[in-house]
Amino acid sequence: MSKKVFLLFFFVCAAIMFYQKASAQDSSTGIFDGQNDIGKVKHAGNDTYDSKTQAYQISGSGTNVWAMHDEFHFVWKKMTGDFILRTNAAFIGKGVEEHRKVGWMVRSSLDTGSKHISAVMHGSGLTSLQFRRTTGGVTEEKKFDLTATDEVIQLERKGNIYTMSVARKGDLLLSQEISDLDLGDDVYVGLVICAHNPDVVEKAVFNNVRIVVPAPVSMVPYKQYLGSAIEILDLETLNSRIIYQSPKSIQAPNWMKDGKHLLYNSEGLLYTFDLKTNTPTVLNTGSATHNNNDHVISFDGKWLAISSADKTGDSMGWALPITGGEPRRLTPVGPSYMHGWSPDGKYIVFCGARNNEYDVYRIPSAGGPEERLTTAPGLDDGPEYSPDGQYIYFNSVRSGLMQVWRMKADGSEQTQITNDDYNNWFPHVSPDGKWIEYISFLKNEVAPGDHPFYKHVYLRVMPVEGGPSKVIACLYGGQGTINTPSWSPDSKHIAFVSNSSLFFPIFPINK
Repeated sequence: MSKKVFLLFFFVCAAIMFYQKASAQDSSTGIFDGQNDIGKVKHAGNDTYDSKTQAYQISGSGTNVWAMHDEFHFVWKKMTGDFILRTNAAFIGKGVEEHRKVGWMVRSSLDTGSKHISAVMHGSGLTSLQFRRTTGGVTEEKKFDLTATDEVIQLERKGNIYTMSVARKGDLLLSQEISDLDLGDDVYVGLVICAHNPDVVEKAVFNNVRIVVPAPVSMVPYKQYLGSAIEILDLETLNSRIIYQSPKSIQAPNWMKDGKHLLYNSEGLLYTFDLKTNTPTVLNTGSATHNNNDHVISFDGKWLAISSADKTGDSMGWALPITGGEPRRLTPVGPSYMHGWSPDGKYIVFCGARNNEYDVYRIPSAGGPEERLTTAPGLDDGPEYSPDGQYIYFNSVRSGLMQVWRMKADGSEQTQITNDDYNNWFPHVSPDGKWIEYISFLKNEVAPGDHPFYKHVYLRVMPVEGGPSKVIACLYGGQGTINTPSWSPDSKHIAFVSNSSLFFPIFPINK
């Protein structure tokens, strides 16, 4: 082999190795615009974005973010208006200084003495809200009664009001607020890491990084909509990936029995979503073209019950093959909202409004008279069978706030199984029968009988035999987030919808 050919071969091999490494770990800044070392740091920081996991690994040095000037590494995006910033943050390695810090920052400029506010976790576990009101001014601090080394950190802006919310992974958020902090409308927002030691470089990993632009006050509910993102949550790590975005309202991702597709509704139509190619396809539902987010797949995966408005405008129940076709009408009157098949395929349970009272009903899937299963005053909704067919889970306001309940399949022994300070909706039992997933609305944001779009919500799970609930996701969503059974067939993942008017080109987007 000649020297020239050898060198060409060497460079080709090197290029292939470089490409493979770059494909595995994208060194771009992901959803952010840029990155900078703020102040005169001795060691340059860096951000590495992993496009497969959608995680950010950030390194940085710097003396401190404190007093009248700052030194740290900043991965930022220019923003205006209101926003919600959220991430799970954890240091990599033992570290050196107990006051090293990671978290979110909102900054007026990239100057070392800029006005700012930061929501940070320290190496010691201390969690605090730190802020500088004037350029070159002294930094102030509000500490939380929470110590952790792996945290959910959220920072929200509404005008000049900033709210920091934190929690240990799996717990509910704790919040503190700063009002009248004027950083200007046009700001830098992003992730921050500071070693608290000029001679040291610290590293941290950030998962579930989200920048959300919420609904404006002027938005007309149920007439105007924000865009949607489909996310897949790993129940073991509690990390989620955005697999698809749309400026339209996407609702109720329903995991299909093959484990390879989702079913969701958007603008009156149903779509199957290929999880391998991240592409949607319209499902033929015949004359039913006003489909809403109450649809459910039979346990054998062969049939689909849908809810679609008829000529009167009321939602009615219909059944059709999972492959599509002209639907067969199930309910003679409405409104009727389909929620669950019995495991033997003989019955469908639904929420029906009769005489201005919403209750749980069941109806034979082959056709026949409906049977009322709940009679308590107030809304009973979201019924769904357990995989063994013994129970029907539902949500009810009969005890005040919306809570999760359970009854025998014949409607007997109606028992409340959640009892807390939140409005809990849409219980879904995992296919292995071990867990119940549900969505929680804040009672200061939502009335017990309502489950609107575009609110701060939790996704939670609890053991099916009872016990404490665990937070598996904090997000901006609500209506359409998990209206349908959203467990993967192996019970290891959950699909859900989050909402924002801000989209990022690094994720699949349907324009």
